[in-house]
Amino acid sequence: MRFWFRPAPPPRPKLRGVSHEVAFFASLASGVALFCEAGAVVSRVAALLYAASLSAMYGVSALYHRVTWRPAALRVWRRLDHSMIFVLIAGTFTPFGLLVLRGGWSVATLVVFWAGAVGGVVVSLVWIDAPRWVAALLYLALGWAGLVTLGPIARTVGGGGVALLVVGGVLYSIGAVVYARKRPSPVPAVFGYHEVFHAFVIAASACHWAAVRMAVSLPR
Repeated sequence: MRFWFRPAPPPRPKLRGVSHEVAFFASLASGVALFCEAGAVVSRVAALLYAASLSAMYGVSALYHRVTWRPAALRVWRRLDHSMIFVLIAGTFTPFGLLVLRGGWSVATLVVFWAGAVGGVVVSLVWIDAPRWVAALLYLALGWAGLVTLGPIARTVGGGGVALLVVGGVLYSIGAVVYARKRPSPVPAVFGYHEVFHAFVIAASACHWAAVRMAVSLPR
């Protein structure tokens, strides 16, 4: 019989997607606060782009994980969920490219991260069944490409901003490893490995939000 019928998937943990649903509403409030704190027009544009990417990532993730979709729709939402991670990475570095970096650094940062995001979105849409380690590797490669910008960023926002970016990157990286390895899974029926992954994402994005706030608050 096992040749004819696929075993039913295990039930999702009860808290699947709950943290990202809460984080979505928090991202809306924090995005408004960021926009209001930005003074110059370019600072507000940068804040808006970042806030939109953050809310889009959490909103799509919450819809994907919290709603019971039909199989065909589930595949669409899964593609969107994976795509939004690349959009957030580019959105996070956009304020630094627009407001902090100068000249060639500014242009290169914006081009590299948004081109990488477009490439990541294409891969997510075309290769939806890619192994987890491939997705995790792509996220990490694009995110840590920002290492080369930390020196110029430090000269403008200081060591505190760089520390927030690095700590956030480390937290994202740990989350990606948890996602790829599917462990640890503390309470599989309630709070599994995916919930651990989501928790690291929230902590990391909080660090990056604080770093972006420093960038948009710079006098212009």
